[in-house]
Amino acid sequence: MTDHIEQSQPMNDNPEPNRPPEFEIIRTERFRPKFAGFWTRFWAYVIDLLIVSSISGIFIKPIFRVLDIKISNPSFLLFSPYKVTLLILFLGYFAFMTKMAGQTVGKMILGIKVVRQDGGKLTWGTILFREVIGRFISKLLTIPYLLVIFMPKKEALHDLFADTYVVHEQAFEKEVIESKQERKGEELHAGTIV
Repeated sequence: MTDHIEQSQPMNDNPEPNRPPEFEIIRTERFRPKFAGFWTRFWAYVIDLLIVSSISGIFIKPIFRVLDIKISNPSFLLFSPYKVTLLILFLGYFAFMTKMAGQTVGKMILGIKVVRQDGGKLTWGTILFREVIGRFISKLLTIPYLLVIFMPKKEALHDLFADTYVVHEQAFEKEVIESKQERKGEELHAGTIV
């Protein structure tokens, strides 16, 4: 996440006014994209499910009916050929859209996108872990989606797998970072403040 503005301000925390401080506190302010919360991501997911269901109803279901392949009554481990095809469509939609645009149609509508933690470009490896393996596990168990509520940076399980965040495109948060910097000997004698 490279979109940030930094401002530094030295602070003097010296309890004795006649004695120069031995260190100063540097306060850095930066603005980073705001993490997308549970409800924003939930509604984007609902929109995406409607799109995948529409594609299934318009294209997949008619093909199965024409070929006379059963759509219900899964036979092996609760997966029928139709369910497997839907799963491939579901995972393919999320993987392709996230790789090509960094966001699905639902995320586009709500103004959020997927970014890597290191700010780099989304790779196919990242997409594989996030949108295929992570999302498959999340879809089977449902509970991993709820991690967004409790994680400090609002990550779901598939975000943790791939080291990604979901952020707002146009909203930023102010972040203040304080660090101590030791003053050098000549600065202490001269009494200058850096």
